[in-house]
Amino acid sequence: MLPFSRISVLGPGLLGGSLALALQERRPEAELRLWARRPGAEAEIRARGIRAAFFTDATAACAGADLVILATPVETMPALAAQVAQAALAPDALVTDVGSVKGSVVQALTPLLGDRFLGSHPMAGSEKTGVATARADLFEGAACLLTPNPGQDARRLRTFWESLGCRVLAMSPEEHDRKVARISHLPHWLAVVTTLAALRGDPEAVACAAGGFRDTTRVAGGDPDLWTGISLANREALLASLREASAVLTELVEILAKPDEEALRRCLAEAKTLRDLLPAAQP
Repeated sequence: MLPFSRISVLGPGLLGGSLALALQERRPEAELRLWARRPGAEAEIRARGIRAAFFTDATAACAGADLVILATPVETMPALAAQVAQAALAPDALVTDVGSVKGSVVQALTPLLGDRFLGSHPMAGSEKTGVATARADLFEGAACLLTPNPGQDARRLRTFWESLGCRVLAMSPEEHDRKVARISHLPHWLAVVTTLAALRGDPEAVACAAGGFRDTTRVAGGDPDLWTGISLANREALLASLREASAVLTELVEILAKPDEEALRRCLAEAKTLRDLLPAAQP
């Protein structure tokens, strides 16, 4: 059974809209509310068949809720959380988020919300944004990273994400940011670097591109504003990962400059071995 009966999702973009669709499909008994800044967002929500109550007042949207989910860019969360803090939440309510960065979010939101706040990060999404791209199965098989404070009970939130098809891992906000810098933020920027290095000097080369280039650079098509906020919020961990990537590129340049065929083969073999550790994608 879903451990929450009245759920408010603040921000009906890709993740917020997918949450609404997943809850509507899997837990239709739950009372669902959606908040957006723009009144015009309601038409977009209805066009996706989402039947949730719609609000443009965040405090009103959270009245009586036992779970509030912040699904907005990380830099907007503190101001939004201040509005949530003014709401008459259910006595045992939890507030969580779906942001890609946890250290700065936990640091900013805990003073506003206290032990009601427990960070979440479902590792699901797309380079595309907006409720038009939302999918009810977005979270199926995805990892969801929880970042409870010491002594904080995460069982209800774990059950919630598992009910949407996630496999749940728990870690500190600091560990989260280090790991996500490596497996999400670094790959995004390397896709950007690959795109710029390949096409900035010869844009017409795109006519020759095939699946390899398309797959490698897919996430470079993401929202620049969103990724500026994420990168600045996780700047230190991202810088550490970029420095490691820079060292690997320097090593590759030196191998090719010699050239050293055996070292090149070892580099490729090591990468293949590590890549093969990745679980198979869900169908």
